[in-house]
Amino acid sequence: MTPPPTRIPEPLLPLAVPIGDLAPYHRNPRTGDLASIRESLTTNGQYRAIVVNRGTHTGRPNEILAGNHTWKAANELGWDQIAATWIDVDDEAAARIVVVDNRTSDLAGYDTALLADILSELPDLDGTGYDQHALDALLDDAELPGLVELPSDGAGTGEKAVVDYLQWGYLQWSSTRVRITAEEVQALTALHDKFIDDTNGDLGFGWHLIEHPHKQADAS
Repeated sequence: MTPPPTRIPEPLLPLAVPIGDLAPYHRNPRTGDLASIRESLTTNGQYRAIVVNRGTHTGRPNEILAGNHTWKAANELGWDQIAATWIDVDDEAAARIVVVDNRTSDLAGYDTALLADILSELPDLDGTGYDQHALDALLDDAELPGLVELPSDGAGTGEKAVVDYLQWGYLQWSSTRVRITAEEVQALTALHDKFIDDTNGDLGFGWHLIEHPHKQADAS
């Protein structure tokens, strides 16, 4: 007996079947990103089973209803087995399952700020379906917090205080983004302007910030 692929985790091994015994759905309207799916299978393994119709009522045996592109990507990777769960439904039910499996993905949305945080915390983006360009776009779309109103200004005047230090901007390197204050933005802008005046460009500005001490007076 051929051993199952190592990228199928142990809890799914009892569901593993020969990949060549299955057939894609005959009218699948979905187009998938096979490159991303191959990367995910290589990095994460198969973390959920595909769904296969036995075909007693359709005359099309072992037809995949959910997971067609996972099956195709696994085929391209040379897998000999894949984990699958089985149902046995007629043509109408099969069509409904194929359509709703795709449609529920289309209708789903994201908390983009939370998604960006999760991706930023990972050591790399392998197997996520995201690259640095996509993550940068998420970070760019993340809204900075608005003004925060405190119950007191702390001076005993009875006036409320407004905290604006989280609304002004950010620094980013790789997938790390840090919010900075209005004063820090002004200081960095002044340093950047001076650097461009001195060098006729901004190449090396980050290294300049790291290597040279800067005082507030430098930015005035």
